[in-house]
Amino acid sequence: MEIPEEKYQLTPVENNAKPARRRKTKSHVWKYFTVESISPECKRAFCNTCRKSFAYSMVQENGGSRHLEKGTCGATAGLDNNNEGDDQATPYTPSTRTRTTARVSESRKRRYRSPSSAYMAVFNPDVCRQDIARMIIMHDYPLDMVEHPGFQSFVQSLQPQFGAVSIDTIQGECVSSYLSEKQKVMRLIDAMPGRVCLSLDMRMSRNSLAYVFITGHFTDSNWKTQKWILNVVLEPYPDSHNALSHAVACCLSDWRLESKLLSLTLNHPVPEAGLENLRSHLCVKNPLILKGQLLLGQCISHTFTAMVNDILSAGGDIIKKIRDNIKYVTTSENHGEKFLHLKEQLQVPSEVHLFLDDKSQWNTTYQMLVSASELQEVFSCLDTVIPEYKEAPTMEDWKQVESLCTHLRSLFDAMNLLVSSPSPPAITLFQEGFRIQTTIACAATGDPFIGSFIKSMQEKIDKYWKECGLILAISVVMDPRFKMKLVEFSFSKLFGEESPLYVKMVDDGLHELFEEYVALPLPPSPAYGGDHGNIDRAEEHNQGGSISEYGLADFDMYIMENTTQQFKSEIDQYLDENLEGRGSNLDVLEWWKQKRSKYPTMSKMARDILSIPVSTTLPESMFSTKPRELSPNARSETLEPFVCTKDWLQHGLTEDFGGLESLVVSDLSNPALKVEF
Repeated sequence: MEIPEEKYQLTPVENNAKPARRRKTKSHVWKYFTVESISPECKRAFCNTCRKSFAYSMVQENGGSRHLEKGTCGATAGLDNNNEGDDQATPYTPSTRTRTTARVSESRKRRYRSPSSAYMAVFNPDVCRQDIARMIIMHDYPLDMVEHPGFQSFVQSLQPQFGAVSIDTIQGECVSSYLSEKQKVMRLIDAMPGRVCLSLDMRMSRNSLAYVFITGHFTDSNWKTQKWILNVVLEPYPDSHNALSHAVACCLSDWRLESKLLSLTLNHPVPEAGLENLRSHLCVKNPLILKGQLLLGQCISHTFTAMVNDILSAGGDIIKKIRDNIKYVTTSENHGEKFLHLKEQLQVPSEVHLFLDDKSQWNTTYQMLVSASELQEVFSCLDTVIPEYKEAPTMEDWKQVESLCTHLRSLFDAMNLLVSSPSPPAITLFQEGFRIQTTIACAATGDPFIGSFIKSMQEKIDKYWKECGLILAISVVMDPRFKMKLVEFSFSKLFGEESPLYVKMVDDGLHELFEEYVALPLPPSPAYGGDHGNIDRAEEHNQGGSISEYGLADFDMYIMENTTQQFKSEIDQYLDENLEGRGSNLDVLEWWKQKRSKYPTMSKMARDILSIPVSTTLPESMFSTKPRELSPNARSETLEPFVCTKDWLQHGLTEDFGGLESLVVSDLSNPALKVEF
């Protein structure tokens, strides 16, 4: 601590005399404390008013000032009676410097004290740069923020020892974090006991470059589903037939997954030539399950969105007319008041309010049409209170609005289920797909307006069932509450007399898939209960003693001739057993985990099948009518490290970073710089 010059006393130096030692004046705080010897080697400072004792060094280091500032002992209320004459103490008034020091000290304690941290950290600029890099990654901040004067000033106020950081330095820290986290994800994937499913999503940048986001889905050794963004691959020519093949090949090679791929789920339309190129490319190194019938699938939410676009396109004119009428009412205070007054006069029971939609979010368009439809009586009579209002929708217009709402409602409800559960079970999507197909089948095809979009919707949902129906149906069969029964019931409603043919296709595919898993070797791991079963049988064998086979050949023949019950495979045993109750919220994966000793092969198959993502659209993009675009801060050279690391950190694979603690730490060798956490 720097001492003002007036605190020093200088003594003239004679020729042969040694200079006098500087002597600091005694602090005025000692007027209120008395030093007493407790023992020959121990001195304590006692407050003259309250007689509370303190360590001598504590009073010396501003501890006495803090005690007097509290005002609890009365030392600041008047004079000290223990002192007389000129040495009598005066009421204590803390100096400006003392008050500032105290405030800073208390502020530091409040800011940096952590209940779980009882240690003193040393300032480490490397850790600080790592935390800044993670902050930029987690919040999508631009890299050049580290050179902003405001940010640099803020950092300096926290830790003056921390120097300025360049863009290149912080970019290197971001890439270093990516490589470190990637090793942890790699170990997790290497320990994966089954197969992996990939989902592909293509996004465009502002300069019209396409990037393929590849996400891996699998079930880990603890029977927990995992979902990690693995790669972001630049595709300058996204319309080429081999664009996706290149991206998938990069991912499989990067993560050593060439022989572990089960399926691909696409979140954007791909031409047939591109799909064939992708399928043939994957056949080279990856053994396809079920002859590749599970390899390629479409995201069901993408199919729903395409159907919504058909409806909105067909109803574009009437939607614009309704929007203009709502704008006429809501943008004028006078018109709005007259509309509400007329609603009260007509005693319309609806409690909805008019509002304009966001054209980029189709759910708001649907809700706008619903609210307008409930208030159509008010619109029809509005010209009686506003004579210049001449654009009221006709009865035919309202009929079209009702048709739009009817077909949007089923899609709106289905998408809301996907929003509420980002990873919905297959049974939910199977039921929603069945319900939407039933709604389309029951549509009045004789109406020209409905016919303008219903045919296109029917084609899209039929295409989805053709490409993904087997995946979805087998996933439903893996649910012990439904098995084949729900498939049989739903197909009878959808396909009528032809339903047995489609049910047989699912049953044949299910058994063929089971036979392929039977041919796969069981891993040397207790994950499926095989080892436990062998141990149990060995113990039983030892406990029961050895049995001689002499004379039992005729007995075996007798058993074969008199046994009518045929041997059943695992899958037939599973399908023939009673359904589980639907009263509780059953965790299907946990159920298979508990049954892995009874169904070692079926449990492997269920584990992989239930990892297939049926819907991959993010909740915030579920109702969007526009393709997703990259952040304007995205840079092509750092896009993959930033996107992947952010996803890994958000999933909590690694420990949380220290935040500001790396900035506000001190050198333990200097007690004056210590900061308490």
